[in-house]
Amino acid sequence: MSTDTTGNLGKILAEKIDAIKDGRNVYATGRVRMVREYVAEADGLEGAAYFERVQVGGDAEGYVDAIGRNTVLINLTHVGEKLHVGDRVVAMGRPFCARYSKDAVGHIIDMFGTEKMLGRTMADRVDIPLESEPIPIMRRKAVTRPLLTGIAGIDMLYPIGRGQRQLIIGDKKTGKTQIALDTIVNQKGQDILCIYTAIGKTKKEVKDIYAQFLKHGAMVYTIILAAFNDDPAPVLRSTPYAALSIARMYMERGKDVLVVIDDLKRHADICREIALLMGKMPGRDAYPPDIFYSHSRMLELGCQHVNGGSVTILPICETKGGDITDYISTNIISITDGQIVLSGKNFEKGQKPAIHYGLSVSRLGGAVQNPALKKAGPPLRRELLSYLEQREVFELTNIDEMGEAMRRRIRRGAEILEMLKQHKFAVRTEEEMLAAANAIGAGDAQ
Repeated sequence: MSTDTTGNLGKILAEKIDAIKDGRNVYATGRVRMVREYVAEADGLEGAAYFERVQVGGDAEGYVDAIGRNTVLINLTHVGEKLHVGDRVVAMGRPFCARYSKDAVGHIIDMFGTEKMLGRTMADRVDIPLESEPIPIMRRKAVTRPLLTGIAGIDMLYPIGRGQRQLIIGDKKTGKTQIALDTIVNQKGQDILCIYTAIGKTKKEVKDIYAQFLKHGAMVYTIILAAFNDDPAPVLRSTPYAALSIARMYMERGKDVLVVIDDLKRHADICREIALLMGKMPGRDAYPPDIFYSHSRMLELGCQHVNGGSVTILPICETKGGDITDYISTNIISITDGQIVLSGKNFEKGQKPAIHYGLSVSRLGGAVQNPALKKAGPPLRRELLSYLEQREVFELTNIDEMGEAMRRRIRRGAEILEMLKQHKFAVRTEEEMLAAANAIGAGDAQ
């Protein structure tokens, strides 16, 4: 046996002996009183704390999510064997944590540090707390550095900065995920760690995304953190918090991190499902009353840190019928620093990306643009929005009956809209965007 192995064993034995002497090997125990799918009610854990890790039965574990007068409710994140009333419950005396390995970059993992493609546990895992103190305002500074997506309609008109929280919102099958994937692909060579968080997606969908990242060389700097649609609901709920805890760890080391959360509407539905199963009082649309807090404490991590690191968050939210005024959408819009709205009608017309330029907004704007884009973008945006307002009316008229100034304005607006079209993964450099803008002229419409 090597000297290193002997030393490690001696250290572990010494820690165990010290724990026995201090009484730290004694855990509170209780019994299961009721089991509903992935929620268990237990008694006998009078000293249990909120979010404390517990073991249930022979091969199940979870965390305390509600504390009553004589009982606690436990959300189960793993169940190996079927649970029964009377099974033993052990409170572990420490908070429930995710687990992460520094070797996770380039892999599909879950929040417990398991490599999902091979089904093996990664080496050198460390505990990552899901709950931590917010970053104080004095540890943050202004967001001024650009994060280029490679999409002209965003970088020129509605830019995103490193440390910003920019919502991507729209109906199903309008290209929301594709914008996030293009953004990750465009970070190649930018020294940014990307974390793509999949919530409730199928294994096939995640594997397809993995294959696209491999094809475009993006997995070298990307982690895919996945909670599949057949995983327990508590795992689905906790996975985005794990992603942001990992991002915070890197940010505090001075690293720039991009986190995509796909998607928060699914996350909200999972929170509602868990809350109703636990018997919590429902709020609007049957969502738990604290759903705004659940998302705000997640997204508030996005910032530019004083040490030079940053966390940029691109949450995705699915709507129905193009309605961005529903409960969850308006909550997230009020939390984030702007939104990229995608339109089903634009998608059907062949306008890709299907950005609704009239509803989209970036609250930081030119503050996060390079000088050249800051000069070229606003005039294009003004012309484009003017054209879009007038297009539906003037499409019905004979162009020969228009004045020369109106015809020139309509023609330039159509050229700008055509210039902003891009195929998926066809990201552009800043120089290519400026060249395309200059090709149609940079002057204001007459």
